[in-house]
Amino acid sequence: MENYTFNSLTLQLEGLKVTEVSVYPVFFVFLLSYLLIILMNVGIVVLVFIDENLHQPMYLLFCNLPVNDIVGNSIMVPRLLSDILRPPSERLISYYECVLQAFTSHMFGTTSHTVLMIMAFDRYVAICNPLRYAAIMTNKTVVKLTASAWGVAFVLVAILLGLTIRLNRCRTLVTNPFCDNVSLFKLSCESVFINNIYGLTFTVVLFSSSIGSIVLTYTQISVVCLTSKNKSLNSKALKTCSTHLVLYLIMLISGFIVIILHRFPQYSDYRKLSVILFHLVPGSLNPLIYGVQSKEIRKFLLKLFQPKKAVPL
Repeated sequence: MENYTFNSLTLQLEGLKVTEVSVYPVFFVFLLSYLLIILMNVGIVVLVFIDENLHQPMYLLFCNLPVNDIVGNSIMVPRLLSDILRPPSERLISYYECVLQAFTSHMFGTTSHTVLMIMAFDRYVAICNPLRYAAIMTNKTVVKLTASAWGVAFVLVAILLGLTIRLNRCRTLVTNPFCDNVSLFKLSCESVFINNIYGLTFTVVLFSSSIGSIVLTYTQISVVCLTSKNKSLNSKALKTCSTHLVLYLIMLISGFIVIILHRFPQYSDYRKLSVILFHLVPGSLNPLIYGVQSKEIRKFLLKLFQPKKAVPL
């Protein structure tokens, strides 16, 4: 018979199943990934804000992704690293920290979609309405787009977690490397019908809006490029849009893998690993892909690291 502990404020994380031989290799791989994410993303944000040539809507909107990657990984990865080195019985977490982890995790995934949507709008205006770009994409518009990307994500996730924390808990084992909404409402012995309905609606609306906006904007951009004889415009569109599309596909594929594996309990270990990679992979690749593609960022880095010529006496 299952033992029940009602509304306990101390929960236990199941964590990753790592063999004794692979504990330290896994630890150092995740630690290195986390350090690279922090270093590269902080570097991109600093570059954009100290170089006036990068004070353009495209780069200012992109800065939302590094900020999201830093916050999302900083809440999850350090805790994961400490749990890897602990025996399963000592992987304890307070209920309130668990809720914060779940909120941050879902904010990370949702904001990734909303930020890439506003970046798609910026590319659409730049390519389809180049003469009006400066008039449309003002600083005020950039602030409004940024606020809407974070605000919409905050409201959707707040409702998601609000429906979960209203439930009474009768279990204490979180069957995940870190806390998320599904893991939290699985702790309850009450009906979670409303949670499942809202969670499904949340996912459908988010993915439909995200994919729909990307398809719509890229269709319009493709039409303009195909009907235009301006080779310079087409080359610019190809460079900026290909980068944005690669970032979007990485995030989308990572998210779909997690969602699909949730439907197959027999692959729970793969699901746990995929959830971690959903945070680490986009966070590692976003600054690399965008930084390598951006001519302005490359110029700044070359100027920064190029050895200065000695001044003749």
